[in-house]
Amino acid sequence: MSSPTRDSIRRSVADRLLNSLEDLVRRHRALGLHAAEESALHAELIAAEVAHELAVARSALHRHPPLR
Repeated sequence: MSSPTRDSIRRSVADRLLNSLEDLVRRHRALGLHAAEESALHAELIAAEVAHELAVARSALHRHPPLR
């Protein structure tokens, strides 16, 4: 069995990021906004999840930099 190529690993990282962000959008749209005071917390929760997903993707991409 062959090992994954650098490009396939990077594509996998990108796919995971996009799928995670799509799931996040779906979850938060399903929650809806019930009150004005909840909207700030809701926005902060979304921002924190996006920041986490970006950090995970960035870390994975740094471990597998593109070949030059």
